[in-house]
Amino acid sequence: MSDSATEYIVEYSDGPLAGTSERRFLVGGRYDESLNAVAAIDGVESLFKYNALDNREIQGELHVRYSFDRSDSDPFESDPEDDPAR
Repeated sequence: MSDSATEYIVEYSDGPLAGTSERRFLVGGRYDESLNAVAAIDGVESLFKYNALDNREIQGELHVRYSFDRSDSDPFESDPEDDPAR
């Protein structure tokens, strides 16, 4: 990672945002150990908490994987037909 990097890539590994990613800004040169994300599930906006799992550098960019923290998140239900694990 470049010393002048200001952004990193968030990868959501599980939970309602599994498989999605976004860019965030480094604060004080560091990524967030935990973060909150707002998303609409079946038309209802909910707040979800995620905790950092690990990080790696890919082609000079920092990527951080985050895991869903169900206990600190809003409850949600999704359509079982949309779940690829079923």
